[in-house]
Amino acid sequence: GGKDRFKIVSQPDFDWTIDEAKYTYPNHEGIDFYHHYKEDIALFAEMGFKCYRFSIAWSRIFPNGDEPKPNEAGLKFYDDVINECLANHIEPVITISHYELPLNLAKRYGGWKNHYLIEFYETFARTVLTRYADKVKYWMTFNEINSAAHFPVMGQGMVPSTGANDMKNVFQAWHNQFVASAEAVKIGHELRSDIQIGCMILYATSYSYDANPVNQLANLHHNQDFNFFCADVQVRGAYPAYTKRLLAENGLKFEDLEVTDGELALLKQYPVDYIGFSYYMSTAVETTGQNTETVAGNLMGGVKNPFLKASDWGWQIDPTGLRIALDELYDRYQKPLFVVENGLGAIDKPDENYYVE
Repeated sequence: GGKDRFKIVSQPDFDWTIDEAKYTYPNHEGIDFYHHYKEDIALFAEMGFKCYRFSIAWSRIFPNGDEPKPNEAGLKFYDDVINECLANHIEPVITISHYELPLNLAKRYGGWKNHYLIEFYETFARTVLTRYADKVKYWMTFNEINSAAHFPVMGQGMVPSTGANDMKNVFQAWHNQFVASAEAVKIGHELRSDIQIGCMILYATSYSYDANPVNQLANLHHNQDFNFFCADVQVRGAYPAYTKRLLAENGLKFEDLEVTDGELALLKQYPVDYIGFSYYMSTAVETTGQNTETVAGNLMGGVKNPFLKASDWGWQIDPTGLRIALDELYDRYQKPLFVVENGLGAIDKPDENYYVE
């Protein structure tokens, strides 16, 4: 049922603070793009890359998320990154919010279930769109917005103590994000006539494990609820007909959510221009208990598909599934598609010079 498809993965509760006596942050060496972006972008150009998708760290622009004025040093950094891309003939593609809600918005406001976040996001989006629209044509509003079906901590900034385990909060947070996304589309279109602002979803092509009609129906509902729900609202500009079933399976009615007529009108008027999506794996649905062997996956797992091999991480390798995803998405929406994440995860072992073969 819907409760299984929308299963919040068990996650520890925490108050977002770090015990500085016990832990250090950052706790590992990353790529340090902040200091090395020029050489990194030069490497991209050398490899023949024609576009570079990155996100703007919200807290670099508004450290607490709710300030009235932005941090100019943060804006200047992204001026430099964008200019470096353009100098290397690389088209910048910017995700406005990619799993990096300012800490204060998670702690003080409780994450995206709070209506105030629409206003804070609108301020952030207006600031960066106004600053960069003349140089950046392609944007996305939220990264993998549908991932909150399993992990609201990343996309919605909610933990169990702030309501992450209550699906009413997850759906309310989604609604607030849909409204915020429409606001960003409105702002962008007013700034530049040819700007393209897309949504971004985590897409995992899904199959029924067999021809049993029970599994076929379960797979149909899984596709609606996970792969299509957020995109249906953002691309079509309205909640789909199956919203009633989806909410009912989670013990809810649409009237339980705080939704205004003005917000619904905004969704209708400002749908996204294209669909960005990540594709790493496919999944299979089996509800009759005949196959209990499971595999891990990118925020979601499923039963093991006997026709596929899996990576070191358990993600099932399925190039045909990408073709199916493209067909399904274009059949449904007839809007441009953009594969913005794709790849293979492996257990990399660097040598003494930190090279990975």
